[in-house]
Amino acid sequence: MQSKNHSAQSTLGPMIIIGSLFFIFGFVTWLNSLLIPYLKIACELTEFQSYFVTFAFYIAYLVMGPISTRVLDRFGFKNGMSISLLIMAVGALIFIPAAISRTYILFLIGLFVLGGGLAILQTASNPYITILGPVETAAKRISIMGICNKFAGALAPIILGLFLKLEDADKLHNEVDNMTAAAHSAALDEMALQVVNPYIGIVVALLILAFWISRANLPEVKGDEEETADHHGTISSEKSSIFQFPHVVLGFVALFLYVGVEVLAGDSIIAYGKSQGIALNTAKYFTTGTMISMVVGYIIGIIAIPKYIKQDVAMKACAISGIIFTLGIIFTSGYTSVAFVALLGLSNSLIWPAIWPLALKGVGKFTNAASSLLVMGIAGGAVIPLSYGALADHVGSHQAYWIAIPCYLFILYYAISGHKVGKK
Repeated sequence: MQSKNHSAQSTLGPMIIIGSLFFIFGFVTWLNSLLIPYLKIACELTEFQSYFVTFAFYIAYLVMGPISTRVLDRFGFKNGMSISLLIMAVGALIFIPAAISRTYILFLIGLFVLGGGLAILQTASNPYITILGPVETAAKRISIMGICNKFAGALAPIILGLFLKLEDADKLHNEVDNMTAAAHSAALDEMALQVVNPYIGIVVALLILAFWISRANLPEVKGDEEETADHHGTISSEKSSIFQFPHVVLGFVALFLYVGVEVLAGDSIIAYGKSQGIALNTAKYFTTGTMISMVVGYIIGIIAIPKYIKQDVAMKACAISGIIFTLGIIFTSGYTSVAFVALLGLSNSLIWPAIWPLALKGVGKFTNAASSLLVMGIAGGAVIPLSYGALADHVGSHQAYWIAIPCYLFILYYAISGHKVGKK
């Protein structure tokens, strides 16, 4: 009993610290949901062009994936986390000249740097929380981290909305035909400048957190040691490359598609609400609905996994409900259709916590490499929403949600049998 209490206490501190990291990258990540429609107006973009916000942010995970592993191998988990926060601070800082010059490419560079920092942070924090305790309860620990992440995501667009004059943005968008070119340009310049103060605040918060992490008592955890301790198996001793683990490669594809639909549900909902005739000042709350749905799902996961249902069973239920809710989006309209987008948060909630332990099981000394590959799958958040934006320009934002159906079908396959491929 004493040993159990000591173990719980020894993991509580690191979990609080990692939870704060999940909060900050949830906050930074889900700001994009308001940036998409806001920059669409400020920088005069098409639907497709506006989704380069998510592309620039999430493609950094693909670029930085291999680099992330080297950073962690050289500096360790804790120092790697601090470095990632400093990189993120640089990305947020780039927003200042971007806003002053109202240059979309600078905004995208800032988002790419932010995403690059987050790639290192995710590569460190996700396996850390996974191997901090028994694999059977990994989904529960990740669900707790997910609550921190989505709680921040629920707050992010609302807090950013306090700094942005969204009523003026709607008015400007509607009255553009009645304005002179000079007056319109001046109004857009003023609109772009409104993002400066919140991003200065983000820079300060990231620097403080980087300093705190560098001083924190975070034990280094080795994937191969954890593998032995939890008896995951000896499969890894027979392998020479991470690509010899089919369940990891398929996990990468599942994660790629999952992140795509998760980002689509969270980052498209405000712009989609606006396309349904809802004012931007009202639509800014819609991402909060998606995040609340995800938190509800995480709470269900904490209570039910693994006591009542297994991780793969929860993943099956999520994929099936994702298909149903997507059809609900397509075949309804207005607030009802927007509500179905928000409900995708519930469908998405338990997929991420399930994929990680299923994909990492049995990889042993390849834990860091497998984690890096999975983190690269987060680039799905770059590709799927951008593809949605391209479709929306041709068939409308409503029918473009068909893109989510094949994504959920593959996730369902991984939950049923994909995670077993190649395992003994």
